[in-house]
Amino acid sequence: MLIIPAENAVNWRRPPWVTLGLVLTCLLVFLFYQGGDNRRLEGAIQQYLDSGLTELEAPVYEDYLQRQIRFEGKDELSLELQEFQELRASEETVWVAVSLLLDPEFYQYMQDNRDLLWAPQERQRWLEQRTPIQADYIDRLSANQLGLVPSELSLYSLVSYQFLHGGWGHIIGNLVFLFLLGFTVEKALGPGKYLLAYLLCGALSGLVFTAFSLGSPVPLVGASGSISGLMGMYVAIYGLQKIRFFYFVGVYFNYFRAPALALLPVWLGKEIYDYWFAGATGIAYMAHAGGLLAGAGLVWLLGKSVFQVRETFFEPEAEAQDERFTTGYAQAMGSLGRMEFDVARRQFEALWQRYPERSVLLEHLYQLAKLRPDLPEYRQRTRELMNETLIRKQPERLIEVWHEYLGKGERHAPLAAADHNRVLFTSLRHDDLKAAEKAFERLRSCGDELLTTEACRLLAEEFDKRQMTPKARHYKQLLQAT
Repeated sequence: MLIIPAENAVNWRRPPWVTLGLVLTCLLVFLFYQGGDNRRLEGAIQQYLDSGLTELEAPVYEDYLQRQIRFEGKDELSLELQEFQELRASEETVWVAVSLLLDPEFYQYMQDNRDLLWAPQERQRWLEQRTPIQADYIDRLSANQLGLVPSELSLYSLVSYQFLHGGWGHIIGNLVFLFLLGFTVEKALGPGKYLLAYLLCGALSGLVFTAFSLGSPVPLVGASGSISGLMGMYVAIYGLQKIRFFYFVGVYFNYFRAPALALLPVWLGKEIYDYWFAGATGIAYMAHAGGLLAGAGLVWLLGKSVFQVRETFFEPEAEAQDERFTTGYAQAMGSLGRMEFDVARRQFEALWQRYPERSVLLEHLYQLAKLRPDLPEYRQRTRELMNETLIRKQPERLIEVWHEYLGKGERHAPLAAADHNRVLFTSLRHDDLKAAEKAFERLRSCGDELLTTEACRLLAEEFDKRQMTPKARHYKQLLQAT
């Protein structure tokens, strides 16, 4: 399951230059600096196979895995052991060599126990042949040079590891999320503070990872800890405000609105759960958890000083580019702030007539009309806003406005059957069956037989498809009665 915030759109008139710079830097590092890793690894494999070290190390590796499974309870290594044995049996010498060369914990184990593992002659041969392979090739791989190695923690590696990646899938996934989250946080904090916060989150994420992997020689690479920090900052910036989130489950995706901070414990809980129960996936779950806490903590603790959100962040996006609009909008907002609601209403109406494409004005007019739900204007603005949400493909907002009107204005001036019908169709398209049924009841009470019959038929078919037999039967009976 994937859940990410999706409240904002990119303002390309003011591009997120730091975010784009971070994306470009990661790509350049991956292509040019890490591009030499394949050559180094090929050299290591060739020299390793030529030396015949496989016959010394392979039996030791099997015993090493069996010990970890038997004595340390690492049952997730059973599959790794089985795959290694199958590689040996099928004489896949290259992949056997890769498995032995790229397991730093196994290399450390051999170094610590070489006096027990081999006789003196074999031990001497191993040292003479394995040591130069490690020094000339393996230790020079980018992950070992600039990755964060918990057993050899350094200040520079807390920053450098954030720009390394383990493959195309790794870097593409990270950079997509870096862009989706980064442009909003950059807009909120400003370029300089944003870059500082990004690097700090990555460093703190690395420290948390190190704390849970003390003594491990396995390097950590990737920007995911820093990106988790962006997620923490994102929700902390919005606090308890309801914002849009995109979610993806299996093959299904959609949007929902929720208080921003409500998602922080969900994300954090998922990372901690996966750390304990997901097994050996190669994913640094505690680095992600550390990044989430670091990002949220920086905004909460330093949000009124170093990492204070810009005052302009919550203002409308592109509207501010038009000077006349900006002036008029500021005047209307000033009237609103002074609680001069009639003046503000006239100002917003004038702006709405001049800038009909700017839906924020209609939102203001709707909120002002909502102050007097007994007046016809509230019904008018509600219907206008419902039309606007349909045009802008905002089904959640459409249903939200409709629900608000049912609670405040329906008893004064009921909506038309067509309004309820639009809500019903939208709810069905977005799997909100509860809202669809409620819209049907409202539609039914309007007395429009044609729309009611069609809606009843659609509901019966929808519940049939979902194999919700009692519901389907209910609407079929209603259909027969009409």
